[in-house]
Amino acid sequence: MTDITPGRRIDPRGHRFSAGLSAVLLLLAFATDSTWAVPVIGLALAVSAAFGTRYWLLGRAWPPARRILRLGPPRELEHEYPPRFAQAMGATFLGIGSALLAFGVVPWGWVLVGAVVALQVLLAATGFCLGCRLFFVRWIVPDLFARAIGRAGVREALVRVPPR
Repeated sequence: MTDITPGRRIDPRGHRFSAGLSAVLLLLAFATDSTWAVPVIGLALAVSAAFGTRYWLLGRAWPPARRILRLGPPRELEHEYPPRFAQAMGATFLGIGSALLAFGVVPWGWVLVGAVVALQVLLAATGFCLGCRLFFVRWIVPDLFARAIGRAGVREALVRVPPR
C-alpha cells in the first residue's frame, strides 16, 4: 500500500536515543546551574519541530552510535510528525522555563525544565512519547501545528495508514 501521508519516516530508536541525550544535557545544565544551556536545547528542539527531524542537532549522534553498536535497521519506522509535535511542546516548555530563569523565577523555571527531562527520560527508557500520543488526540493544537508546518489534515491521514 502506498503511504498517503507526506513527510518522512524515521527510526524510532533514534528518537529515543536523542531524547535520552537531551535529558542528560539538561540534567547537567541543572547540576552546574548552566541556565544558558536550556534555551540552546530549546532552540534546537524548535528548529527540528519547524523544519523536520533531520535538523535535530542531537539526533545527529544516532547514526554513528547505530553503526558502532552494529544495530540493524528498525523493525518499523514511524512518521516524523508526532515526534515533531512533541519537540514543539518541549521547545515551548523550555522557552517558558528559560524566560522564568532569565527573570529570576529560578525554581519555577527549573520545574518546567524538569518536566521536559522527565518526559524525555520516559521516552528514552520505555519508548512512550506523551507528546506523540497527544498529537492524535482530538483537539485543536495538533491541527494548528500541522497547518503551521504546511500539512493540513495530516493527523487524520496518519491514523488511516496501516502499520507496516
